[in-house]
Amino acid sequence: MEPVLGVKIGCLFALLALTLVCGLIPICFKWFQIEAARGRHRWVLSLLGCISAGVFLGAGFMHMTAEALERIESEIQKFVMQNKTESEGAANSADMDYPYGELIISLGFFLIFLLESLALQCCPGASGGSKVHEEEVGAAHVLGLHSHGSLPLPSRSPFRVLVLLLSLSFHSVFEGMAVGLQTTVVATVQLCLAVLAHKGLVVFGIGLRLVQTGTALRWAALCILTFALMSPLGLILGLAVAGGDSEGGRGLAQAVLEGVAAGTFLYVTFLEILPRELVGPEAPLIKWGCVAAGFAFMAIIALWA
Repeated sequence: MEPVLGVKIGCLFALLALTLVCGLIPICFKWFQIEAARGRHRWVLSLLGCISAGVFLGAGFMHMTAEALERIESEIQKFVMQNKTESEGAANSADMDYPYGELIISLGFFLIFLLESLALQCCPGASGGSKVHEEEVGAAHVLGLHSHGSLPLPSRSPFRVLVLLLSLSFHSVFEGMAVGLQTTVVATVQLCLAVLAHKGLVVFGIGLRLVQTGTALRWAALCILTFALMSPLGLILGLAVAGGDSEGGRGLAQAVLEGVAAGTFLYVTFLEILPRELVGPEAPLIKWGCVAAGFAFMAIIALWA
């Protein structure tokens, strides 16, 4: 067996094991179930949720969006160079100035926005308010706090959790493919460590999100297991196409899918995760600090990822 192949197989099992362990921790331990928490316990879980929100925010901007923009620009340049003629050279050069990457990411955002709007139009009761949030609002009234307007109720619809898992699954497949396409031991290990460094926190946040949105434990565990298989699947695909290239628009199609996944991830981050964690009136600066800490960690990891 070649050394590089052996290292890639080791990376495959490392990605699978880390994702399963970190994702199942909040699912298997009742301590993380916020519905059963009271007092300081609930406060700690709320801060953990804020940190995970910062991690998702950082993952969306520093990893998914950044990588999607870079990949889309690179693949469009390759596509234009392969198809341009001398008479069309100037026109193609002008077309490259258009922000295609930002457009594709925005289309991913609006696609999920449209699908959820259609679901709510057809089934108005499909998205219910959070019971935890209702308890927090009730506690605020008991303490004498009040609001001059109605606070938005974050959705507990499983649709957004599914979107979160799908977008992250797409990204995980491409991460695994990047590891599988490396040609040296050093490059493979460096990239795998960079992926592992942020994947643990991200999958922990997914598990925490599944628990806090009331997903049945067996379905939550199945979701984590499915998600854990995505990076190894991508690594195997990377090994399978290691000697190929992106002719025929295959690379461009992959870049577009990653851009759409980044857009859907940003939708869920801003309309589901952040509102749920920041909607409570207590200690807004501490919550901001936790969100910022999670984002800062992902920004640091981006130096090597």
